[in-house]
Parts: sequence; C-alpha cells; structure tokens
Amino acid sequence: MRVHWIAACFALSTSALAQDAPEKSNMDLVGSDALQARSAYQPTIAKQGDRWILYVGHHGGKSVNPLTGNAEDNGTSILDVTDPRHPKPLFHIPGEPGSGESGGAQMVRVCAGATLPNADKSRFYMLRTFGNLGHEVWDVTDPSKPALLSTPSKGLKGTHKSFWECDTGIAYLVSGVEGWRTRRMTQVFDLSDPAKPKHIRDFGLPGQQPGATGPVPTELHGMISSGPKGNRIFFGYGTNKSGIMQIVDRDKLINGPKEPTDANLRAPEVGRLELPPSIGAHTTFPMLGMDVPEFAKDQWGGKRDFALIVDESLVNECQEARQMVWIADISAEAKPFNVSSWTVPEASGNFCSRGGRFGSHSSNESMAPVFYKRVVFIAFFNAGVRALDVRDPYHPKEIGYYIPAINEKTDKRCVGSGATERCKVAIQTNNVDVDERGYVYIVDRANTGLHILELTGEARKAAKF
Repeated sequence: MRVHWIAACFALSTSALAQDAPEKSNMDLVGSDALQARSAYQPTIAKQGDRWILYVGHHGGKSVNPLTGNAEDNGTSILDVTDPRHPKPLFHIPGEPGSGESGGAQMVRVCAGATLPNADKSRFYMLRTFGNLGHEVWDVTDPSKPALLSTPSKGLKGTHKSFWECDTGIAYLVSGVEGWRTRRMTQVFDLSDPAKPKHIRDFGLPGQQPGATGPVPTELHGMISSGPKGNRIFFGYGTNKSGIMQIVDRDKLINGPKEPTDANLRAPEVGRLELPPSIGAHTTFPMLGMDVPEFAKDQWGGKRDFALIVDESLVNECQEARQMVWIADISAEAKPFNVSSWTVPEASGNFCSRGGRFGSHSSNESMAPVFYKRVVFIAFFNAGVRALDVRDPYHPKEIGYYIPAINEKTDKRCVGSGATERCKVAIQTNNVDVDERGYVYIVDRANTGLHILELTGEARKAAKF
C-alpha cells in the first residue's frame, strides 16, 4: 500500500511541476505582465507614432488596479510594449460590473485617425464592448489618458468580437438587438468619424430577425473583413456546435436593402459552409491568393483561396467533442469545402487530465506580411499557443508551441458539483495577436496574465523575418 501511495504522490507532484515551468518548442518568452490578475480575452496591438501599444479586453471580474490603488471592474488594459522585454502598464478602463461573460469589456479594436476617412488625423481611436450592454469608442491618442468619445450602440443583450475597417471606418458590431431572436447578430456602423457614429443596417441569418418563425439559426460569434478591395466578409456562427462559415459580398451588405426580411438577409451571401453538430466556427480567418506549388502546373494553376476555421472548446477536461482547426478551400465561393484539419495530440501532454479547457479557441487575425499565409498562431487553452506552418494548406504542421507556467494568481477550473466537484489549476491561453515586428502576444483566461513570445530555431524560417 505504501508503495502505491508514494507512486500516486509522485505522479501528482510531477503533474503539478509540469505546469510550474513553461513548456516550449521553437518559441521563447520575451516579456510578460500580470495584467493585474484579470481574466483576459482579446489582445490588440497598434503602432502609435514610435510606440507599440497593446490593448487587452477582459472578461468580467474585479481586481485592484496598482496604478490607482482602487478596486476596479475588469475592462480594458493598456500597455506600452515598445520594449517587449519590459511591458509598461499605462491605464485600465473599467468595464461593465459582473463576472465571467456577464461583465468586463472583452473586445477591443484600434484605428489611427490618419487612416480613417473622416477622423481627426492626429488622433487614435479604440472601439470596445461595454460588457454585453453596448459598444464604445474612446480617444486613445494619449494611451495614458483615454477619453470616452461616443457610444455607437447601447441597450443590447449581447456583444462579442467585432471588426473595424480602419481604411473605410465601417464597423461590424456583434450585438444583441432587442426584438431579434438571437443573442448575437450584426450591426453595421459607419465609424469613419468616430465622434459621429452612423448606423447602416442590422444583419443576421434568415430566421434570426424580428417576426421570423421556426428554428433560430446558430448565433453569431465574429467576423473578419477583407475590405473594399477584397469585397468579402467572413462570418463565423457557433462556438462548439452547429457552426456556419458565411461568405458575404461586402458591397451588397453595406449598400443593399436594409429591412431585415428573409430575402434581404440572403441577398449579400455568396457562399456558406455548414459544419456538423459537434463543430463550431469561432474564428474564420481568410487566407486569400495562396500559392500552392503542388498545383502550379495544373489547368487551374497554383493559386487558391482558403479560410482557416477555428472552433472553441467550452467544457473543462474534454467533456465535449474535440474543438480544433479546419482549413476550407473557398476558391469556388458558392461551394466551399474542407481540405484539412489539425489538433494538438492529447497524449502529447495528457491535456485532458491537466484541468480546464483543452482544445482550440482562436487564431491571430493580423494580416501583417511577416506571418500572413505562412504561419498562424492558435490559442489552445491548457495546451498554450501553437504555431502552425500553413504554406501547404492541405497539410498544416506544427512548428512551435509555448505553454506558460502557472503562477500564484492562476485561477482554478472545476468540473462536477457538490460532493463530486473537483478543481485543478491550469493555463488557459485564450487569445493571440501578432505585430509587424514578429512578436506574439498571448493572454490567459485564468488570470495568469500576458506573455510576449518570439519564434526561434527552425520555426523562424517559415516567417518573413
């Protein structure tokens, strides 16, 4: 018995020790920040003059802000990461009171006034959610002194990961407008002058609009636009089930009939990929005009368009279908189809037993040339961030990963309830962004903070350094 007891204790201690130190391959830590021990959702990096400023949206909760000495509801953290080895916290803007998904300010986007058509050319602007209640625009020209500028939309019942075109000012806001039959749909706004928002239209899947009948289609999660030149928007519906990737004609969406009838909601759609019941569409990242050398001599040539589809793990300790990465060929937009998939092998780290969520959540969304159409980074919860070489979209391969160490602020994750409840402390890498310098920014859902990384070794050869 004593031998078995010692063996069990050793197994538990080595499991804990595995998370007390970072695990990595071809990725190194450059710098980090605790983010005031706030649960973090979305990081967005912006170059403002000679400075690189990072904006981080948070889930609901409350923590003491060392910059003020006050307890503040989780909202938006602003950091100077010009020197990525020494991130400098500048300001925290409180968000909606509440916890988890019911508070905070999860989403954040930033545009320079010099790019926005009708803005003050000397200013910088930040778009964020205010919990689930609305959307706000802030003047962040001085990121140490942000100022609320306008509130494009309020009185909502849900928000999430919106998209803002800096070159046109058109914003696609994930919203829940009263009367619509779903928690999340799309509001399109003209924010070319961020001080004077102009509502263009509301949009969603037929059956979600007011007055519709029958089953309600899967709710929206987010979208990514290719802008006026590409004239396409890629919508992702669903998180871990019944996902839909929808390809929309941008011009028809903005300029088409506004009344949300079935016909008007169908009109901008040029294609969709409906996924099985166990697969969602959290992130739909376009990778357009990719060269596929294998087909260079074929009749249709070697150019193809693809969409990287990432679904989100929602349930702790693998008590759901595996959420992972899918790549769809969308060259024939009306008939997209899946050509490959990828996941972290569970046995490579015994991830189902580590605690918390194991599975994909999101990819980076930056189209900066350093990585675009070459390397994508996938937030994989307790498996950290994974770097994928996608130059051959039919055979994506992992070239690096980084799993941060837990710290004293890392929050527990539980399964079961009452007498059967069990809890573990585990990394929960939530979202990822990259900048044009090649740095990778990951943030943690379980309060472990921000980690700034870089590719090393053989993995650097896949990027355009």
